[in-house]
Amino acid sequence: MRILVLGATGYIGSRLVPRLLADGHHVVATGSSNPDPDRFLWGNRVTWQRCDITKADQVRAAVARVDAICFLVHTLDRPGYQERDRTGAVNVREAANREGVGRIVYLSGLVPEKPRDELSAHITSRLEVEEELDLAEGTTLSLRAGVVIGAGSTSFEVVRHLASLLVVQPIPLWLLSRVQPVAVSDVVDALATELISERTGAVDLGGPDVVRYPTLLRLIGEELGLWRWRVPLVFAPLSVVAPTSALLSTAPFWTVAALVESLRHDMVCRPGRQWSPTNRGSMLTLREAIKLAVNAQAGTVPEAPLASDPAWTRSRDGAPVSVRSGLRLLSHRFAPLIRAARR
Repeated sequence: MRILVLGATGYIGSRLVPRLLADGHHVVATGSSNPDPDRFLWGNRVTWQRCDITKADQVRAAVARVDAICFLVHTLDRPGYQERDRTGAVNVREAANREGVGRIVYLSGLVPEKPRDELSAHITSRLEVEEELDLAEGTTLSLRAGVVIGAGSTSFEVVRHLASLLVVQPIPLWLLSRVQPVAVSDVVDALATELISERTGAVDLGGPDVVRYPTLLRLIGEELGLWRWRVPLVFAPLSVVAPTSALLSTAPFWTVAALVESLRHDMVCRPGRQWSPTNRGSMLTLREAIKLAVNAQAGTVPEAPLASDPAWTRSRDGAPVSVRSGLRLLSHRFAPLIRAARR
């Protein structure tokens, strides 16, 4: 098959493309900036297209003559991401219909069992993209994943930074919600498998373990060899915790703020709607995935870091990046707020 991977240069895409090539597919890889094939070990084995999904002409050029589309683009790193992603979904759907593309698979997010008006802006945006893509004439599947475990994964790195930042860590009571993380190996397997299937609708993608967020913090801290004390915090408004967490993390400010907003709800798979592998054994456990993410040699497994991962995800002098000087970190993190205030 000729498969278009929208967001091939991102975290999931950079790990999915070599799997698709190994499976014998021809891959059209896109990024929002000019292609840099030398950045990836597989960079010279694909067809490159620059594609900003908000630009209909670039989307049409990328979609031309493909059999299937893997939609991996999420623009949480800046304000107004909801409108950008909605526009992108419309452009992809219209281009796919025009070209007669038979299959679209979208990597979405787990949706809490809550009324829609109570969902975070981040999850609501994912649902809006799902709804737009569902209008395509070909078959469409949304794979809904929660926290993806792997070095370089934004959700994992944010949790890793927060797990290692403070010796005494206040835990808001609303952070006792449940989460069902999934190893990036299993995400890649699910995407590669479902791109050639006929399944439609929405399927939940989670690993075998369901834990609460403090347990996830503890497990990551233990694997890092860090011991922290976590104390419950009765009064901790989300409106304060979200920007504070974003300031303390080295991840993109707006991304962290959007993700933290989603933590107040259980993020677990729906009974009977969970994806499971058909071509191999069981999915990785949470401990197994964390161990690989922390210890695996670069480039050996999907959970290991890649040279193409964002610089903020990497360690400095062997220590977690989140233990940098507090003053330097806060100075750096206030920059997005200052830029936003000037607009």
